[in-house]
Order: sequence, then C-alpha cells, then structure tokens
Amino acid sequence: MNGLDGVKQVVVVGLGMTGLSVVNHLLRQPGELAIKVMDTRLTPPGRDQLPSSVALHSGGWQMDWLLNADLIVASPGVALATPELVAARQAGIEIVGDIELFARAVTKPVVAITGSNGKSTVTSLVGEMAKEAGLNVGVGGNIGFAALDMLAQDHDLYVLELSSFQLETTSSLSLVAAAYLNLSEDHMDRYDSLADYSQAKMRIFDHAKLAIWNRDDPATCPPSFVGAMTSFGFDAQAYGLVEQDGAEWLAVEQQALMPAAEIALVGRHNIANSLAALALADAAGVDREAACRALRRYRGLAHRCQLVAEHLGVRWVNDSKATNLASTLAALKGLSLSGTLHLLMGGDGKGADFSELKPILAPLDVRLYCYGRDGELFLPLADSAIRVETMAEAMAQAAASAKAGDMILLSPACASFDQFPNFMARGDAFVALAQTLQYQVAGGA
Repeated sequence: MNGLDGVKQVVVVGLGMTGLSVVNHLLRQPGELAIKVMDTRLTPPGRDQLPSSVALHSGGWQMDWLLNADLIVASPGVALATPELVAARQAGIEIVGDIELFARAVTKPVVAITGSNGKSTVTSLVGEMAKEAGLNVGVGGNIGFAALDMLAQDHDLYVLELSSFQLETTSSLSLVAAAYLNLSEDHMDRYDSLADYSQAKMRIFDHAKLAIWNRDDPATCPPSFVGAMTSFGFDAQAYGLVEQDGAEWLAVEQQALMPAAEIALVGRHNIANSLAALALADAAGVDREAACRALRRYRGLAHRCQLVAEHLGVRWVNDSKATNLASTLAALKGLSLSGTLHLLMGGDGKGADFSELKPILAPLDVRLYCYGRDGELFLPLADSAIRVETMAEAMAQAAASAKAGDMILLSPACASFDQFPNFMARGDAFVALAQTLQYQVAGGA
C-alpha cells in the first residue's frame, strides 16, 4: 500500500533533501509515474542528484504542470497559502507532503514529536533509548534523515520530529504515541496567529493511539482527543518528579526511576524533555532500564547549548539551534555563570516580539551584541547592547573584552537565513571562529 493508486502525474514542489527523498521514493514505486520537479530557486540544492528522467523547472512556477497533476507533493518550506498552490487546490488537485507519503507506506510502529522547542532533543533522545534497548531505530523527519529515505532500511521503530509545516500537509499518520512539547511564538510570518500555529501542531494527534502533553503548558493538551492520554511536568503526576532521599527523581505515577541529577543533559528544561522522552519510549515498548541508561549517557545535539571552546577561563557556547524566543529563554534560564555573559543575538526574527527577554536579561551581568537583519530589535533589551553587522564582528568584540569566568554565548533567538543557509552552518561558523578567537582572549580576573 503506497497511497498512489490512480496517480500518474506527480509534481514535486521544492527540491533539496526533502524533494530528493520524495523523488527517490516515487521512483521506487511500481507502475509508470511521470515525475516532475519545480523550484522557485534558480539553482536549487540537489539538482545535480536529480535523475535525468525527472524534469526540472527552476526559477519560478510552472502552472501547467500543477494544474495537470494528479498529485502535488509540496516541501514544508512552501506554504499552502501560496497563490499557486491555492489555485491547484481549488482545481481539485490533492496536495500532500513527504510525511503523508511516509504515512501511506510505513508498516512499522512510529512515534512523533512536535513543539516550538526541544523537539530535536526529545526525538534524538528517544532514538538513543531505543538503540540502547537493541532496537533497529530510524530517527528523522525534521531532523537528520528525511523520513522517506528511512523506509528502505526497514527499521523496527521510527521516531519522527515533525514541524508545523510538515503537519499542515499530513492527514493519515498513524502513531503509537505523539508528543506536543510546548507552544511559544514562532513562524508568525507564516501563521495568522498563535492559535493558528498551534492548530497546525495539534494535527499530530489526529491518528495517535496515545497523546502526550505538557502539564506546565496547557496549550499542548488536545481539546477533544478520544484516545488514551498522559502528560509530563514538574509535579508528581504521570511522568513527573518526586523527592527521594532529599533529591529530585524522575518518576512515573510516583514510582521513582532515577535521580534527575544523573541526566547527562544540562538545564532544567532538559528534565522536562527527558520525561517526555520516557513517555514516548514506554509507549513504544522500549525497556525502562535501557531508557534510563540512555538518559545517563546522552549529552545532546550539536548546536544546542554546546560548549565548543574554553581557554583562560572563558567558555564559548554554541546555541545556534535557538531559532526563536522560547529556545533562547530556555538557554538563559538554565545558565550557571560567575562572570559576564557576552550574548550574541540576531538574524531573521520571523516577525517575533522579543520584549519578553528584557526581564530575563535584567538581573544578569550581560553584554549584548546585536547583529544581522533584525539586530535592531534587540537593542532595547539591555543598556549594554551594541549593534554590529555580522556574527563574526560580534564574536571579535566579545573576545576582545572577555575575561576569566565569562561566557560567550551564541543564542540568536532568530532564524539564520539572512546570513547563513541554516542554523547548522551558523553554528559551524561560530565553532570555527571560536577555535581561533579563544586565543585572543586576554583572560585574567
């Protein structure tokens, strides 16, 4: 069953990693499928890997292709509100995404995670728990591997990170368990309101056997879910915390599992992430002891509160994954610092309001370096704020004034697309510069 019965003409909108995974999946299907790809970019990434049998139109739209298609597969970055896709939908043409194609083809259990922040960490952590238990697990979606590319590996279990963009074009994904971690303002340049953004994320529960929500963020609770539900949070209910021997322990229904202090991940927000991961792993049948071993070992993702250099008492921390306000707030709340925080912020703000950062920064000894397209938006947040053009300039100025006990933290609260192709490239650039600039720090108290 591949969900392509009666389909002859398929148009893939958007190339890159996702588009290529769609093309390769379609080419593996039986029957004669005519596959065409269009991308509004003149030189879309992945065009050199596109088979010669697949037609490519780049640099704009080709409406004849869309209106003659039996099925359109749109990449997550292309909004359904785009006029060309609206016209195709009005003409009665089905529009799906790669996750919907995955849903129609997968035959093994799947768990999935969405939320404004933390979903990459939770997705990776559940994958590590499954590996520790000896399962052949595929981890991907909005992180790592494209979902369709993993189907050829015939995994025992699939763990998917799903963005709101991916969920918009997904309608039949059956899940053993689905988790909605948290909700905060993000992608307001694509959604009409926070409620509209949340509704897209709520689609993750549509065909889930178990819904997992965050007790400390009631907006994540599905209002009309008919299946089983559980939750995680910082109290003693369900997946939560209990006190034992004078310390906090992770617990399930008040049964203590392990001390919270033994989690390898840093920061209180990662206690919540660990509880969510435990709930998903339990639903997937992962051995509890193996899950706890993974919690003690797993140190997190690159680009997420990652210590990348330390010299003369100055720490350089890469949090390039902080592409929105809430992610930066989580990083700041988990800080332990004796000296000055040199905080690098800026990029593409995606229409967000950053004023919530001001009271968080107020008690800190902070110097704020504001760069990129929306750097101006951060200047009112601290008296110490200065404006620079690039991240490299910000790093150089921070290095010149840093001393022992200080931290130079990249936690931009913005997308990277004004100066970098993605947050990984931004983080890699930070790491490379930190390796050089750390030796220009004077040090000393």
